Amino acid sequence: MEPLDRRNTSSAPRGGESTSERPWVDSILKPLDLLIVGAGFAGLYMLHLARQQGLNALAIDAAPSVGGTWYANRYPGARVDIQSMEYSFGFDEALQQDWHWSERYAGQPELLRYANHVADRFKLRDGIELCTRMVGAEFDEAASVWQVRGDAERRWTSRFIVMATGPLSAPNRPSIAGLDSFAGPVHHTADWPLEPVDFTGQRVGVVGTGSSGIQLIPLVASQAEHLSVFQRTPAYAVPAHNGPLDAAYEAKTKADYAGFRARNRAMRTGFGSDLPPGPGSALDASEAEREANFESRWRIGGFSLLAAYADLMVNADANALIADFVRRKIRATVRDPATAELLCPQHTIGCKRLCVDSGYYETFNRPNVRLVDIAAAPIEAISPTGLTLSDGQQHRFDTLILATGFDAITGTLLRMDLRGRGGLPLREHWAAGPRNHLGLMAAGFPNLFVVGGPGCPAAFVNNTVSIEQQVQWIAGCLADLVSAGRHSIEPTPEAEAQWLAKVNSAARATLFLTCNSWYLGANVPGKPRQFMPLVGGFPA
Repeated sequence: MEPLDRRNTSSAPRGGESTSERPWVDSILKPLDLLIVGAGFAGLYMLHLARQQGLNALAIDAAPSVGGTWYANRYPGARVDIQSMEYSFGFDEALQQDWHWSERYAGQPELLRYANHVADRFKLRDGIELCTRMVGAEFDEAASVWQVRGDAERRWTSRFIVMATGPLSAPNRPSIAGLDSFAGPVHHTADWPLEPVDFTGQRVGVVGTGSSGIQLIPLVASQAEHLSVFQRTPAYAVPAHNGPLDAAYEAKTKADYAGFRARNRAMRTGFGSDLPPGPGSALDASEAEREANFESRWRIGGFSLLAAYADLMVNADANALIADFVRRKIRATVRDPATAELLCPQHTIGCKRLCVDSGYYETFNRPNVRLVDIAAAPIEAISPTGLTLSDGQQHRFDTLILATGFDAITGTLLRMDLRGRGGLPLREHWAAGPRNHLGLMAAGFPNLFVVGGPGCPAAFVNNTVSIEQQVQWIAGCLADLVSAGRHSIEPTPEAEAQWLAKVNSAARATLFLTCNSWYLGANVPGKPRQFMPLVGGFPA
C-alpha cells in the first residue's frame, strides 16, 4: 500500500470560506493515513510511532488537554494504584531515566504533568487537535477509507483509525428519579470541575464506594461539616502505604530499568517483579505461616496481597482465607461494630476490582461521617435538598457526589456511531456483547483498531505495559500492510468466535465470575452480561 495521495483535489470549502476559517477542511483535501481518537497515554504513544513510520497521522481528543483519564479524573485523592515507576512508559530509556516521580503512587496532577511532558518531549502537539470529539465514522468500501464525522462540522477521511479512547472513559451516571432536581452541585468523579471544590462547612452525600469513592471519601470527610456515604456493596480495600518515592529504590530501579521492565513483562500482571507471587496453595500452609505471609504483604501494601499464594483467585476455599483476613482488618480498624460489619464484604475478594486506599476505613471513626446501607433500603428518589430511601429515611445535604464509575470497556465506543461494511453499526454487531479478535479488531470493521477494548488484558495488568504492547502491535501491522502493498485488514467471524471462547474459558477457570462487576457490565442497567477482559495474564 502506497501512502495516500496528499495533493489537493478539486474539492473546495463550502460557502467560499477559507481553510483557515474551517480547519477541518484541510483533512478532507489531504486525507489522513491514520486518525487516532484519544490523546491519553495510548493516543500519545500511537502518534509517536506513526510519525516514526512517516504516516500522516492526527490525534483528536474531546478534552482541552492531553492525558485522557488523568485529565478527566481530577477528584480529590485520585491516584494510580500501581507504583509510579511501573505505571509509566518504558519504550524510551532517556524518558524513564530523566523523569522523577515524587510519590510511590503518583497522584492525578503528577500523572497529568507526565502526559504533557511526553507530548512536549516527543514534539507531538502539532499532531493533536483538542476540544474535538468524534461523533461517528463509516467505512467507504469503494475507496477503502473511513469517512469520519466530528463535532462542529469537522470531517476527516482516513485509511486507518485507532480508537485510543480507553476502557474507563465513559462516566456511568445512575438513573435515579429526581436526580436533575437536586438544587445543589452534583459532581461525578469522572467529570470533576476544573477548579478545586471546597467542602468546608457543607453537608455532602457520596453515592458509590468503588475505587473512586474510596480514594475520595477520606479527603471530603476532612473538609465537610458532615458526610453521608451511601453504600450498596462494600468493597475490599488494601492499604497503599503511599509516601515520597524512596531515593534508594529509584536509584536501584534506574540502574537496570530495562531489566526491571523485562522482568515485569514476564509477570502475569505486568508489574510486581520485585515482590513475585508466593508459590503453592494457601490451604497447604499452616495457619501461622499463612497469617505471617498475609500480614507481611499487608504491611507492604497494594495489590501484592492477592499474590500471597498462587491459588487465591482460582480456589474458593483459599480465597475465603484471604477475604477473612481483610474482614478482620476492617473490624480491628472501625470502632463501631455495626458500621464495621456493613463495611465487611461477603463476596469473593478480587472478583471486583480490589481497591488501594489511604485511610478509607479510618474515616468511619470520624464523628462527622455516617455510613448508610442502601442495599437494605435502596435510594427511591432525589429531591432538591437530598434523597429519600425506600424505607422512608430522608437525608439532606448541600452537595451530591456520584462515585458511580464507568460504562466500562465498551461504553465510549458504543456511544459513537461506528459503521463497518454495508453500514453495519458496531452497536448491532455487539448487541449481544462485544466480539473481536485479540481484543484489537472486529469482523466487518476493516482498518479499525481498538486499544484497551474488550478481549484484551488491560483490566488485570499494568495498563501502560498493555498499551505499549497493543500500540506496538498495531504499528507493526500498519508497517507490514504498507510494505506488502495491502489496503486493509480485518479478522474473520471465525477468529472472533475463537477469541471470545478463549476469553470466556480463561474467566471460567477463575473466581472472577462469582460476583457482579463492571468486568461483566453489571453496573450498567441493560448492558449485556459478558465477561469482557482477558484474564490470561500478560505473557499469555
